[in-house]
Amino acid sequence: MTPTPLLDRVQAAGLRPMHLGSRELLPIVQGGMGVGISAHRLAGSVAAQGAWGTIASVDLRRHHPDLMARSEGLSDADERKKDVIQQANQEALAREIRQARALAGGRGLLAVNVMRAVSDYAASVRTALQEGIDALVVGAGLPLDLPELAQDHPDTALVPILSDARGVALLWKKWERRQRLPSAIVIEHPAHAAGHLGAAKVADLGDARFEFETVLPAVRQLIRDAGMEGRVPLIAAGGVRCCEDIQRLQSLGADAVQLGTAFVVTEECDAHPHFKQVLAQARDEDLVEFTSVAGLPARAVMTPWLKKYLKAEERLQAVVQLKQRCTMAFDCLSQCGLRDGLKGWGQFCIDQRLAAALRGDMAKGLFFRGRGALPFGSQITSVRQLLERLLTPGVPVGTPA
Repeated sequence: MTPTPLLDRVQAAGLRPMHLGSRELLPIVQGGMGVGISAHRLAGSVAAQGAWGTIASVDLRRHHPDLMARSEGLSDADERKKDVIQQANQEALAREIRQARALAGGRGLLAVNVMRAVSDYAASVRTALQEGIDALVVGAGLPLDLPELAQDHPDTALVPILSDARGVALLWKKWERRQRLPSAIVIEHPAHAAGHLGAAKVADLGDARFEFETVLPAVRQLIRDAGMEGRVPLIAAGGVRCCEDIQRLQSLGADAVQLGTAFVVTEECDAHPHFKQVLAQARDEDLVEFTSVAGLPARAVMTPWLKKYLKAEERLQAVVQLKQRCTMAFDCLSQCGLRDGLKGWGQFCIDQRLAAALRGDMAKGLFFRGRGALPFGSQITSVRQLLERLLTPGVPVGTPA
């Protein structure tokens, strides 16, 4: 039996649906989470409910044993290894898009999230476009060249992730010169979100310019001044836990909200059950902010590996040096603190740490998590249950299903 469409609940909850082009969607976006955390199963399941599901493009080969096997026989010194890994990841991305589309069944919206900071950025954008993805979401750097990369795909929604009005104004001006404007904009609050955060350094995370009460009206005014009122949805990301949070953010000018951690702790999430348990059971006092190997502030659970790394960080920073090649022969980042010997940047292999987390390895993994209690507390529920909860006013955060 087909579940009752959740769009019917939006107005009853005192909310507005989000409109993107001709699509009417739930005002809820599932954020992109790599390595492999939001792949086809999660994104397709979210879209199937009439919401916005997102595949994170980074290192998706880890969900495909045959693609992983291609590089297992090559040593790190083999010149072919980098190309083999990159080709495998592009094939994995194409597969994940197709599988997500089959799950979605023509409902909702499917996006691919690509980090501007990764070396496969342009290749992943091209793969997603060739596969006919509905939207491209780009963060971890200003995607000033995205209009050029997508110039032959005018119907694909282009969605940058930014954190303040100044960044939006800069990107808007640059894109306008390229005769392409954002289809929507994700406004991420770095004080609440998970993973890589939209601030220059850890000390900036609490800056008042990132407050939704400041940035949402300012960006809405920018859009109005450009004559695009009602045509560029704003998506507020960070700190959303309940229906009342969505109501408040819509009153400030947001059209929708984005959640990440809350979708990780669903049955359909592509991560290992141990990954879900780590995030579900973590409290705010278990989280820590630090500088990633990508040179960006990040927020994660203080697991045994992270505790050990942070204890050694000062010593590692004192002996940074440029390496001739990536220690893993992958070059996943265009700039890497470990490979490039950058002082003040992280000194670890982020791909290996996130891959360990994907497997649920507490001893070796890096587990990104956003701040705040989860809608169902530490309970693992379905995507459908999560969306229903977010569309139901009056339910205290942390109440079990």
